[in-house]
Amino acid sequence: MNFNDLFKNSVIEKLQSGDVSVTAIVITLLLAVAFGLFIYFVYKFNSRSGFYNRSFNRSLAVLPLITAAIMIAMGSNLTISLGMVGALSIVRFRNAVKDPQDLTYLFWSISIGIVTGAGLFELSLILSLLVALLVSLLDLIPSFKAPCLLVVCGENAKCEAEIMNKIKAFTRKYKVRSRNINKNGTEWIIELQVKDESKLVSEVSEISSVSAVQLMTHDGDVRF
Repeated sequence: MNFNDLFKNSVIEKLQSGDVSVTAIVITLLLAVAFGLFIYFVYKFNSRSGFYNRSFNRSLAVLPLITAAIMIAMGSNLTISLGMVGALSIVRFRNAVKDPQDLTYLFWSISIGIVTGAGLFELSLILSLLVALLVSLLDLIPSFKAPCLLVVCGENAKCEAEIMNKIKAFTRKYKVRSRNINKNGTEWIIELQVKDESKLVSEVSEISSVSAVQLMTHDGDVRF
């Protein structure tokens, strides 16, 4: 028997011994619950009302507990760890995340469970405080005015120059995103940023060859 065989046998015996005290398990799981509740309140406080998902927030609070329990089981028994790896490898999550920021909270919740389950409680605390502080500070940074999409329907393409002249009077930067010409007329979709939205719509609608004007806002970034 060489050194590699002795090393492998010692590792296997240590993993299969399962010498994890009940006290350590309880403390670890309680800390995971505490961190999960902390993530729950941070998400609830920083999430916008339009994107707040209560069921998703509950999942964030429970994930650290589940992940910590898996880490304890995988660290105390080799058979369970191999079974967990096989079971998790066939899991497929098909629920789409509506807000990209939710991915940050999801990864934060899972990471806290892993770190807490590994017994690195100080790292879990420091990580939670730093992430919560950073998310809150970034949320306080004022954002630029949301860009708008101006949809103009005209009788023909000849009135485009007149429409653009009206738009230039209200904003310096704009970009035509789409031109759709059909038998009923022409439709333009123009991306812009404007302060006096109602006046812009009123001025464009006064053009004789324009049949309809619609102004929409979106939360994306404007690109000129």
